[in-house]
This record gives sequence, C-alpha cells and structure tokens, in this order.
Amino acid sequence: MPFLRRPTLLLLGLLALSACATRPPASEPEALAEYEQANDPLEPFNRTMYTVHNGLDTVLLRPAAEFYRFFLPQPVRTGVRNALGNLRSPVILINDVLQGETRRSATTLARFLMNSTFGIGGVFDVAKEVGLPGHSEDFGQTLAVWGLDEGPFLFVPLLGPSNPRDLAGFGVDVAADPVGWAIREGDSTAEALGWTRYGLTVVDTREGLIEALDSINETSLDPYATLRSAYRQRRRNDVRNGRPTGEAPAATLGTGLDVTEPAGPAR
Repeated sequence: MPFLRRPTLLLLGLLALSACATRPPASEPEALAEYEQANDPLEPFNRTMYTVHNGLDTVLLRPAAEFYRFFLPQPVRTGVRNALGNLRSPVILINDVLQGETRRSATTLARFLMNSTFGIGGVFDVAKEVGLPGHSEDFGQTLAVWGLDEGPFLFVPLLGPSNPRDLAGFGVDVAADPVGWAIREGDSTAEALGWTRYGLTVVDTREGLIEALDSINETSLDPYATLRSAYRQRRRNDVRNGRPTGEAPAATLGTGLDVTEPAGPAR
C-alpha cells in the first residue's frame, strides 16, 4: 500500500545501518588496520547469515553429502565430479577468452572435446592423462581481471562466502551456461536433467568439503573469520590463475585488458 511504503523503506534503512560494523577511529590504528583488512563492514549481518547457513547445512546439505558418500563408492563419485566439471567447460572457455588467456582457452577447448568423446561425456579425465590438466574460471574472476574491485565481503546462505563482484559473476555464469538454456528452452526431460545436474553439483561440492569444514569448526576459535580469510585468499589466487603475486599477466588479444585444479565444479 502506498501509505506503508515510506515507513517500510525507513525500517529497511535502519536495519541496514544496524547490520554495519562500526569503523574504528583513526586514533586506533591497529583496530582500523584489522577492520580494513577484513573488508567486512556488514559483519553483524553476515554473521547472522552464516548462522542461517549453518542451520541449513546441518539439516540439509551435510546429511545429503554424507548419504551421497555412503551410497556411492569413490570411483563413481570421481566420475560424477569429472562429468560435472566437463559440463562447466563452456563457461570456463567463455571466461578464458574474455580474459585474453589464449593458451588456457585452447586447453579448455581441447579438454572438452577430448573428455566429451574419449572420456565418455567427461566421466574419465583422459585429457589430464595426456598432459592437459584442468582449471577453473568464472565471470567474477573476469571482472577482477578487468579491474573491478571485489567490494565488501558477503556471506550468502547456501552459496557461502562471496562479495558483490563474485555474486554478480555467479549470476552471469548461470545465465551463460548452456545447461541453463536447456532448462529454460527444452522439454521436460531436458529440464529434469538440468535440475539433476544442479542438485548433483551442490551435493558433490559439499561432499568434497566435509573434512575441511569439520576441521575448521573443530579447531578454529572463530570459524566465520577463518572462512572469510580463506575465501578471500583463495579468490586472490584464482584471479592471478595461480601466478605469484606481482608476476606479469599473460599476453592478451590486444583488448587492453589485464590479463583448484578443479576435480569438479568451482567451490
């Protein structure tokens, strides 16, 4: 209703302000440096979302991952992970090209063709066996290469650690994924296969993180802060494509753009 619009907007604004962490004054340089290093001005809100995520993980994601691990032997799970990684190849290739990574794009294309045929739809990673290891790439990394700052840290339930740049990149990757086209434009069979693929991606990803997350929860005094730090470090490494800090980027295609080995979908 129109007469409720202004009070509602005011309430939302107050909630947003209450969710912001207080920036330390300049008179406290150590606290200020720690605040800027964390890059988490929405920390109270993010911690609430982390709590929501943990609740969903406890009742849904982790049990599904344990069920998946219990009923499928390791060789089968490896084949599923390989196939899921192969299905991401078109998105990886698009981002390789957008970043001007000519060698990596050629490797991605060769891997996709080889694994889709000789690897029986990507179930077997035959390309790796002949010296063509895989890599991951996404539009969040592409935006970073183009010079867009990551923005403040975000924690999104079910998706996990992120930031505005990576969240926008995730949306673009989903829109550019040919499997998504099949879901939107195909028949009921294509739609069912597409949603099955998305479900398997979530369960497979969580299964691969069981030990790592258990270790963080058992040994870290602040699991939220540990996950935040680990995510930001990994993303910086992803953007550099594993190159040492300060190393010159790869040659581009003259666009003026600066240019985990994945066993499966990006984490």
